[in-house]
Amino acid sequence: MDAWTAANRANWDDRVPIHRASAFYDVEGWLAERPGPRPWELEVLGDVAGLDLVHLQCHFGLDTLAFADAGARVTGVDFSGAAIELARELATSAGLADRARFVEADALTAAEVLAPETFDVVYVSLGSLCWLPSVTAWAGEVAGLIRPGGRLYLHDAHPLAWAMAEGDLRVEQSYFEEPEPLAVDSDVTYTDGDDRLIHARHYEWNHSIGETVEAVIGAGLRIERLVEHDWTVWRRFPWLQATSDGRWVIQPGRPRVPLTFTLLATRGDG
Repeated sequence: MDAWTAANRANWDDRVPIHRASAFYDVEGWLAERPGPRPWELEVLGDVAGLDLVHLQCHFGLDTLAFADAGARVTGVDFSGAAIELARELATSAGLADRARFVEADALTAAEVLAPETFDVVYVSLGSLCWLPSVTAWAGEVAGLIRPGGRLYLHDAHPLAWAMAEGDLRVEQSYFEEPEPLAVDSDVTYTDGDDRLIHARHYEWNHSIGETVEAVIGAGLRIERLVEHDWTVWRRFPWLQATSDGRWVIQPGRPRVPLTFTLLATRGDG
């Protein structure tokens, strides 16, 4: 494991207990309500009952378990041992251990670790690609996990939003993938809570829409859908406002910029 990945893993290990206790994740509320997948996910994926789904970079697995509640057989993959341990505990608490398993592995080695298994759906969600140095390597792993006729569902932060400063629309980092990551020193995470991260330094990469699209095509997948959204599910900028369905949107009167995007790709039957 390279030094950048090791630092990021230590950083995410630190985040697990903070996130577990946060109102942002509201784990106890989730266990009580069992909300299932988000409406915009099912709009793209449709009925997932009976499908084999792998969730890359699953953290402690609430989104993974939501798809198990919807009838899928799920596998969650994350490089944080602490996150995987908690995910397994939550699967047991939710009564889903018979259809949900969690594997400690890096997203860039997932196909090798899970081989020879393949899946109907590879699911990748918000806050994933920025932790990976190469979107091309990632797309290769994804392609190795999809069985013929299967699909990739990717919903992530838009690289333009990722390049902009948190307080305004000023671009402060590269829109494109760079060989050297952006080093970030921050002892706080994106959730509520007063606890601080011990391993504060972490590393991030941006990947342009074009680079992501080319990587997916180059891995042998066919892009069926690419949509840019002017909303996100967390408060990326302080001037976003909350909606009743759990999204954050741009306030009226401000310029509309893409905050997230959704990409759906398929692997041919042959």
